[in-house]
Amino acid sequence: MEQSAHPLQQPDLTERIEHAVSGHLGQPWCVAQFQDLSDLASHPSALLSGHGATVFAKFSRALNAIDQFEAEMLGLKFIFDQSGVSIPSPIGIVSSEDGAALLLEAVEAVERTPQRWRQIGQALARMHLIKGDQFGLHLHGYFGSLYQDNRPVTSSGTDWPTFYAERRLWPRLIGAIDAGHLPIAIARKVETVIARFPQLCGPAITPALIHGDAQKNNFISAAHGAVVVDPSVHFAHPEIDLAQLDYFEPVPDDVFDGYRDVAPIDPGFAERKPLWRLSTDLAVVMAGGVEYLPRLIESVEPYL
Repeated sequence: MEQSAHPLQQPDLTERIEHAVSGHLGQPWCVAQFQDLSDLASHPSALLSGHGATVFAKFSRALNAIDQFEAEMLGLKFIFDQSGVSIPSPIGIVSSEDGAALLLEAVEAVERTPQRWRQIGQALARMHLIKGDQFGLHLHGYFGSLYQDNRPVTSSGTDWPTFYAERRLWPRLIGAIDAGHLPIAIARKVETVIARFPQLCGPAITPALIHGDAQKNNFISAAHGAVVVDPSVHFAHPEIDLAQLDYFEPVPDDVFDGYRDVAPIDPGFAERKPLWRLSTDLAVVMAGGVEYLPRLIESVEPYL
């Protein structure tokens, strides 16, 4: 039988999606309209519309797709339960022989005015007000497709430089080298910076609930405020999120002004910002983004 061009339109998967959404709504539901969003996402994605609901669905053929989607859904629920920050309502995960799909209630986006940008900063700060006893989380996660180990690394779990090095930088550094994407000379510079962490990471901080991948496209501006999506949630240094906001593209100052409406930004953040971007630099290079090598060098040079 000829297959549909879009994996979310495979008949067996469509049937499972309709069954899951019907159970979520408590009434029969079927797909009447299909809007492909794959050009706007890192996975094959779509809006599925039918009587009573519009559903956002994203698909993956990864061998661990179900685990990735379960981690994402649990992360979203954790953010909402802990901070009250808005998330898309989770519907569930369905699978077929070809892969798996994550289903969320669709969020209607509105134009990003200065006030909407400000709401992104306010939502992020409200998350950061939630404090934990240890760096990490009882849930594992993913940064994109990369596994994220959230286990504390010390008995107290309150040593931030050690957590950042052991759970973020070393795994991604080794992964980038093993993938053949990171020249050894640059890797040595990263190792030098990691060795200096106790002097570079600034004052001791209390673990804060962070999004973990807080670049601007992981927020949806809705009529009722900012909605968070695609988290890599755990307790960490809040400046990790602040450094992510404009990692791929600039954001207006309204975002940071909104953050300051709720919580302060330490004056030393600007000096530490490249340090917090180092984990993302390595992750992107590890995943094949060799064009980000100059960014990686820029992140380490100030600390050598």
